[in-house]
Amino acid sequence: MPKTIAIVEDDIAIRDNYTAVLSGQGYTVQAYADRPSASLAFSQSLPDLAIIDIGLNDEMEGGFMLCQQLRQLSQSLPIIFFTARDNDVDTISGLRMGADDYLTKDISMAHLLARIAALFRRTDLLATPRQDSDTIRLGHLKVDVSRMTVSWKDIPVALTVTEFWMLHALIKRPGHVKSRQQLMDESRMVVDDSTITSHIKRMRKKFVQLDESFDHIDTVYGMGYRWQQ
Repeated sequence: MPKTIAIVEDDIAIRDNYTAVLSGQGYTVQAYADRPSASLAFSQSLPDLAIIDIGLNDEMEGGFMLCQQLRQLSQSLPIIFFTARDNDVDTISGLRMGADDYLTKDISMAHLLARIAALFRRTDLLATPRQDSDTIRLGHLKVDVSRMTVSWKDIPVALTVTEFWMLHALIKRPGHVKSRQQLMDESRMVVDDSTITSHIKRMRKKFVQLDESFDHIDTVYGMGYRWQQ
């Protein structure tokens, strides 16, 4: 059965474009122009994944409100914020509310499709019985690459897909510096340096929230980042 993707976007041209492309990829698409109509639909039936703009008509933070509602209804539903607003405050707010990824509208449709496929893959893997997997262990860190899960001291770390691949890039060669371009390439995204920095800061903060002594992600000024054992 085709996966169902909900798109909540107030710009009709963008909404129709997303709908056409995703439908062409075999997804069933439910499109909504505002928060109230999407909210009503979600209260009756949930999609398999939601793509949400933040500003919806007169509601500057309508997407945030919708994300909160979805998280109350389901803790596992993949949620992507897809927006023109790329400042750190909005990004951090969106991820704190439980979004799985935060993408800006300047990325290509191919990148969006790759992100959607990755989230569905992670959801499907988490729903299947555990099998032998490709696991990386570094001290208290455990990364299950095939299932795209991370734990620190046996406590799950809720990383977005983007953060997961950045972490994976760092731990493949501990102690070696990864440039921002290399992190961008391995996380399959095209953004500016400040966005890479924001992702690293958020990822580091998630580990620190679990362990105040965490200090394994080093910033090497002028060069990039590395995982320090």
